[in-house]
Amino acid sequence: MLDSCQNAQERWGGVHKLIDRWLEERQELVQAFRALRDAKPAFADKDTNGEFCALLVDYVSAWHFEVCEQLVSEAKAFGDEKALKLAEEINPRINDSTQIALAFNDHCAKGECKDTERFAEKLGKLGGLLHERFELEDCLIEVLHNAHKEEGAVQA
Repeated sequence: MLDSCQNAQERWGGVHKLIDRWLEERQELVQAFRALRDAKPAFADKDTNGEFCALLVDYVSAWHFEVCEQLVSEAKAFGDEKALKLAEEINPRINDSTQIALAFNDHCAKGECKDTERFAEKLGKLGGLLHERFELEDCLIEVLHNAHKEEGAVQA
């Protein structure tokens, strides 16, 4: 399900330090997700949940306040109206997933993850949501960054 993250690292690794660092954070998030999912007794462990939630909040925040902002600025600098329009269409879906991720974090922060059955269900839904989010983010990176990387090399 979340294995496609490695492909994104291979495609965009080394392209831009910001994206590289953020993709590394994605890998950490995926590893933490898998560890939490696979260690069922850990569902009630507030520390384990807290570590995962901290990574989750950092990851979604970095997209909004660093990565996406940079990509949109780059598209504006290149006058890429088509890419900007795509960002306007995709970003609301990413924003929705951010709200769900933050709600998951709040749920855990309140200690409401002690019901392991409900927590496992919420975690499973979050995993599917993250998978979709990663695909949307990858799409925007492809359109907003990689197209301009080639144009920038031609202009240099």
